[in-house]
Amino acid sequence: MADRKPNQQQQSMGAVSEAGGASGSYSNSAITTLGVGEPLPAAKDERIRAAKIARAMASGPLHITRDATVVETDAQGNTVVLRQGTNHWVCFPGDENVIGDVPMCADPMGLQWMKDIMAGKPAPTNTAPGIIYMLCGATQHSNTDPFDKTSPAIPIGPHWMIIWPYDAVRDGLPNTVRDAGAWVMFDGTPYAYLHICGTPWAGNEYTPGQLPIWTMRY
Repeated sequence: MADRKPNQQQQSMGAVSEAGGASGSYSNSAITTLGVGEPLPAAKDERIRAAKIARAMASGPLHITRDATVVETDAQGNTVVLRQGTNHWVCFPGDENVIGDVPMCADPMGLQWMKDIMAGKPAPTNTAPGIIYMLCGATQHSNTDPFDKTSPAIPIGPHWMIIWPYDAVRDGLPNTVRDAGAWVMFDGTPYAYLHICGTPWAGNEYTPGQLPIWTMRY
């Protein structure tokens, strides 16, 4: 678990930022820079692939993402490997034009949880805690309903996730949105998990109807 501590996460993302990586704002223009001084591939398809890989790598700590497999899903729903990795992490570049399709990096249990929620399964099937990083930020339809696909987009700041069945009351944790710190997302559902923006106990709470101001940066 040592490689998942927020301080190391921030240090790793500092290296990405120095190379033109994630700014903490979920936009393609903000997070697809390939790096200062790096030559651009000549072919358009290769430039697109390189930008997608750079965006995926910016979604998590560099010491994880630099060796991760980078994949995307094509229009037919097939998985396309953009770069084969050497560790057990899988990263996705995301598509900012699709709510919930965000840059992220997941370990095997986190990836299983994500596949389950995307498939609409009544409960996740991961048998051990997982980790998902979304350090570029994200968008989603709801903070309470994991299957909401119609509500307007909600912006979510840079964060990482411990994928296990947390319960706010049982675990003594908040279930309200915070601009930093930790709370239980999707509380009271089988997909409840610990949502962390930086240091778990930092940040301000927001009640329903208030607009969160995301101040966390990596």
